[in-house]
Amino acid sequence: MRIAGKCALIGASGQGLGLACAQRLAAEGCNVAMCDVNEEALNRGYESVVSANPGVTVKKYVTDLTKEDQISAMVASVTADIGPVDILVNNSGGPPPGTFDTATDEKWIHAYGLTFLSATRLIRLVLPGMKERKWGRIINLTSRTLREPIANLMISNAVRLAVAGMAKTLAGEVASEGVTVNNVGPGPTSTDRAIQLATARAEKKGISVEQEIEATNARIPRGRMATPEEIADTVGFLASDLAGHITGQSLIVDGGETRAL
Repeated sequence: MRIAGKCALIGASGQGLGLACAQRLAAEGCNVAMCDVNEEALNRGYESVVSANPGVTVKKYVTDLTKEDQISAMVASVTADIGPVDILVNNSGGPPPGTFDTATDEKWIHAYGLTFLSATRLIRLVLPGMKERKWGRIINLTSRTLREPIANLMISNAVRLAVAGMAKTLAGEVASEGVTVNNVGPGPTSTDRAIQLATARAEKKGISVEQEIEATNARIPRGRMATPEEIADTVGFLASDLAGHITGQSLIVDGGETRAL
């Protein structure tokens, strides 16, 4: 992929998709900065990346991505410990499921801070260096809801579109300076969040979680959820030198589930 030696910062990388992305980029020879609000998960994830990728620098930072001061301190530490960020993977988990009636102001505000502001704040801090070096990759982990809203995900459907709108506009602003900005929209993926969402759907339907997961697999043309590694492979490609002419795109990775064009 021709990105060995680059510095990659991955949000919420103690587990799930973030951890898979950290593993993938480390395997390409990137020096990796991992952050997560859950210190226990971060420690486990960090150890797994270090043990699987000898020879690359891996650092960990306990960070609450809803806190601007913590984001700023973390990026400053990454720059001091590893170097300026070349690859930014914005990832922060997802807002809780629910309908419009259950979406309180508190939930809207928290989701805006966690999903949208965390991305814009991180980009604001790393973008000047990318532009100066004439090379950078910004990748936002979003959702297939960019193409097709999903029932019972009112807040996620709305806030992730805001991220995509920001990213599309930014891509046009920085393309001539060697920086690409893209979104990766996973469909159902075998992570803890998938279980959380399946549990919420099952409760609304009055069925078991196992039945709901079977129904989810049945509507995916490939017949199963994605693995975190499959999503991370897509992120790895977009982060690479090979994808330098791809920008402003939202790549849906869902095994064909989304019916929208």
